[in-house]
Amino acid sequence: MNRFIAFTLFILLSSAGQVQAQEDTSQGVIAPGFHTLQVELEGAPMATPIIDLRNPSERIVISFDELADDRRYMRYSLIHCDALWQPEGLVDSEFLDSFNEGTVETYDYSQATLVHYVHYMITLPNEQVRITQPGNYLVRVYDESDPDNTLLQARFGVSDNTAVVKAGVTSLTDIDTNRAHQQLGIRVDTRYLDLDDPFNDLKVVITQNGRPDTQTLIVTPQRLGSNEVIYEHLRPLIFKAGNEYRRFETVSTGYPGMGVERIERDAPVFNMMLYADTPRDKTGYTYDSTQFGRYMVRNSDTRDSDTGADYVMTHFTLDIPPVEGYDIFLDGDFTDRKFSPTSRMVYNEASGAYEQSLLLKQGSYNYQYLAVPTGSMIGETAPVEGDKFQTVNEYTIRVYHRPKGSRFDRLVGYTTLLSE
Repeated sequence: MNRFIAFTLFILLSSAGQVQAQEDTSQGVIAPGFHTLQVELEGAPMATPIIDLRNPSERIVISFDELADDRRYMRYSLIHCDALWQPEGLVDSEFLDSFNEGTVETYDYSQATLVHYVHYMITLPNEQVRITQPGNYLVRVYDESDPDNTLLQARFGVSDNTAVVKAGVTSLTDIDTNRAHQQLGIRVDTRYLDLDDPFNDLKVVITQNGRPDTQTLIVTPQRLGSNEVIYEHLRPLIFKAGNEYRRFETVSTGYPGMGVERIERDAPVFNMMLYADTPRDKTGYTYDSTQFGRYMVRNSDTRDSDTGADYVMTHFTLDIPPVEGYDIFLDGDFTDRKFSPTSRMVYNEASGAYEQSLLLKQGSYNYQYLAVPTGSMIGETAPVEGDKFQTVNEYTIRVYHRPKGSRFDRLVGYTTLLSE
């Protein structure tokens, strides 16, 4: 057991940077040894990471760890992206009133943990980096001695809130009624927006539970109202309902928390053996209050979990026969929402179950299993979790304005709502 755990830990740490062989604009860690990337609205960790351009008191907090004994000297820069997070090629002065480079100055060392790490934090905007335009922003963090190689990337939004977004969600959809789907209706109040062509100058982007693979772009409204652009009865507004996220807690190494069957101490880390999960596609719906795939770092035995929470090897098991034609992945913020080798469940012929082990910081976690068809990059909930129309999902709607002649997509309004 010792050798197996040590080998697993070595493979995980060594391969973390191999998940993305080439740079892209997704959020997540890229270099080996980096973990626990979180992007939050300051003071509201469960809120959508978007700040109001007109409110200087609102800030974004980006935090992450590197498994190391000494600090690393790092810098970061910002990239202005379009509605679908593609770089727009703007000159820095078009969206910043500052140089486009900041220094990662806030850090602290882990305290009394088996796994040594350095905890870092970036707060934006700040005196070094001052943002002047709304839109999507990608933060690229790099070692100051090697600026061409990205260590990690983080996404956040800046809105000028010149449009008011109103929305509702129902299980009475255009394709079924109270069965497996949920449908949105969206109205954008544009009375304070200088809008010339609502059929071509607006983009609406919708995500369900923070999943990039569910991201939907709508460029043409159904109709116009008085000072409103209306998006209703459009096929992209219909989402598979899914199921409530599963949960577990590893807040203490002294006792098994929620979802943990047992704890094994096998150097160099603690091992959290989660209860084996079973499929829920054929079971009835059960309500559970979750955080829609988010996680919270927490150690019940320390005052400061950012530096006092340890890293523990967390073992997942899904007791289900092979799902033909699909790969099974763990989904949640803790996997950076990527379908990668580290989030992919591996079928064990000997145990007759899917298994995976991840080095995770102590805390409270949400997760689910997504079945990804071979050759696809879109996860399906139906094969393992099921699609239950009663599921409480979190939908985030962002509205972008790009008038003719403009060089970038302006984030002009957003809202987050829950299905009920």
